[in-house]
Amino acid sequence: MARRNVLRHRLVLALVLILFAMPASLRAQGGALDTILNSDARLRTGPGVDWRIQEVLPAGFAFRADGRAPGGGWVRGIAQNNSQGWIVDTATNLTPEQIAALPAKWVEDPFTAGAPAGVVPPAADPGPAESDLAVAEAAAAPVEPVVNAAPVRGFQYGGHVEGFGPVAINAMRTAGMTWVKRQVRTFQDYGQAIAQAHANGFRILLGIVGNGDPNDDGFLDAYAASVAQAAALGADAIEVWNEPNIDREWPAGSISPERYTEMLRRAYNAIKAANPATLVISGAPAPTGFFGGCSGVGCDDNLYVQRMAAAGAANYMDCVGIHYNEGILPPGQTSGDPRGNSGHYSRYFWGMVNTYSNAVGGRRPLCFTELGYLSPEGFGPLPGAFGWAENTSLSEQAQWVDQAVTLAARSGKVRLVIVWNVDFTDYGADPMAGYALIRPGGSCPACDLLGR
Repeated sequence: MARRNVLRHRLVLALVLILFAMPASLRAQGGALDTILNSDARLRTGPGVDWRIQEVLPAGFAFRADGRAPGGGWVRGIAQNNSQGWIVDTATNLTPEQIAALPAKWVEDPFTAGAPAGVVPPAADPGPAESDLAVAEAAAAPVEPVVNAAPVRGFQYGGHVEGFGPVAINAMRTAGMTWVKRQVRTFQDYGQAIAQAHANGFRILLGIVGNGDPNDDGFLDAYAASVAQAAALGADAIEVWNEPNIDREWPAGSISPERYTEMLRRAYNAIKAANPATLVISGAPAPTGFFGGCSGVGCDDNLYVQRMAAAGAANYMDCVGIHYNEGILPPGQTSGDPRGNSGHYSRYFWGMVNTYSNAVGGRRPLCFTELGYLSPEGFGPLPGAFGWAENTSLSEQAQWVDQAVTLAARSGKVRLVIVWNVDFTDYGADPMAGYALIRPGGSCPACDLLGR
C-alpha cells in the first residue's frame, strides 16, 4: 500500500510540473483555466458542503475551471471525464490570483467549456494476492459515514426510518443523506436513538408526540420538560407534535391553532434553555382541504398555519413543519392533476411550498418532516383510500423524490427535507411500505439517483 501511495504522489507531482511548465496561453481556454487536482476532490452540484456529491475525482485528474463562487472558496468546471460541477478551490493548483480572475458563476449558469485532455493515473499493480484481497475488501466495504461536524445551516436532507439497521444506514449513505428522523413518544429515554444516529454520522430529528391532553396546562408543562430532555441529550432538531389540525392527533372538538401555538411556545423556551443549538420545528399539519374551513372539528392546513402565524408562532420556531405525500405528478408541475379539485395547492409540491411560506410571510424557512411519493410496484393493489397512486411506478417515485430534493435545495425557502420513508415494511390499510425507498429485494432506485 505504501509503494502504491509513493508512486501515485510522484505521478501527481510530475503532472503538476508538466502543466505549469506550459505557456499561459495553453492553460487558458476561452476564459477557463486548466489545472490538475492536487488531492481527491468531491464534485458537487453547487458551491458548498450542503450541495449533493456527484462523484469523487481522484488526485491527478485534469480539471477545466470556468468560474468561481461569488462568496469564494469554490470553483466550477468540467473534469477530463466530462463530469461537471463544483469543487473546493484548494483541491486545484490555481493561484489565488488566477481564481479571482475567473468570472463569478452560479448553479443556473450554463457550461460552455469542453472537457480538458488528461490521463487517468494508472493504479500500481499490487500483485495477484493483493489484487484478490483488494477486490474482496471493496466488495464487502460499507458506504462511508457522513461526517456532520459543521453547524446546522444551509439546505440538508435525510430520511425517516422504522429501524436503524445496516441496510437502512447504507441506503441513506448511498443517497447522500445526513439526517435521520425517528417518531417517538413523550416521557421516554431518547438517549439511545440520539447516540445511535450520531455514532453512524447522522444528525437526528425527533418527532415527539404525547400521551396526554394538550388542553391541560399541566400536560403542556410536562411535554415541554420532556422535549427539553431530548434537547439536552443532543437531539439536533425536534418537531413539536404531529398533524395537530386533525382529530387523529389532537382531541376531537378542541382543535385550535392558538392552543397549539401555546404548546409550541412552552416547548420552544424549554428546548432552547436546555440546548440552544437544537432546531425547533413546528408540528406539520396534515395537508387537506376536507374541512372547508377551520374549527374544533378539524382545520384545513393553510388556515391552520395562517392562524398559528397570527398567534405569534414564528417567534417560537426555527422552521415551519410541512408534509407532502399525495403527489402523482413530477414536483416541478403546477397544474394538470387528474383528481377532483385539481387546482388545490396540496396537489403540488410548489403549491405546498408557496402556501406555507406565504402563510408566515417568509419569516421562517420550511422543513419537510415528511416528503414522499407512493408507488404500489412490487406490492400489489393499494387499499381503496390510496387508489389515487395506483399508476405511480417505482421509476417515477425515484425520479420525483430526487427532483423534489433538488427543487427544495434551490428554492431558498426550504432548510430541511426528510424523505418519507426509508425502510417501512407495513403494507396494510396504511401502505407505508409503498412510500419506502428500499423496495422488496433490497433495491433502492431513489438512493442511487439522490447519491449521484
